[in-house]
Amino acid sequence: MSAGSPRFPVSVKGVVLRAGRVILLRNERDEWELPGGRLEADETPEGCVAREIEEELGLGVSVGPLLDCWLYEPLPGRRVLIVTYGCVARDDRAPALSDEHRALAWFDARALDALALPAGYRRAIARWLATDGA
Repeated sequence: MSAGSPRFPVSVKGVVLRAGRVILLRNERDEWELPGGRLEADETPEGCVAREIEEELGLGVSVGPLLDCWLYEPLPGRRVLIVTYGCVARDDRAPALSDEHRALAWFDARALDALALPAGYRRAIARWLATDGA
């Protein structure tokens, strides 16, 4: 890798659907986002998203297919590589809000127009919904 090659942190996110609804979390920037977080050096992306969803929501999930991968600029000059997977909760337990986020809510996955979600999140949700990932 040359000295001029870009390097970005990696955030692995999960799309969890139930009955056509997707769970989203409100972050410290007051934006809705998919659950997930930073990939650690010693884990796989699939292991990361399962760990993060357990930490953030108290839900065990089975990790499904890779849905999307894209560069996101959450703050000016700060880019993050976002990797999204379809996930299925292992049971019907209600998710619990951790102290990492301000709120959690289920949204109709087919009616997200009112939310200011990045295009990559929208693509991932639509792709998982199209596979009946719920």
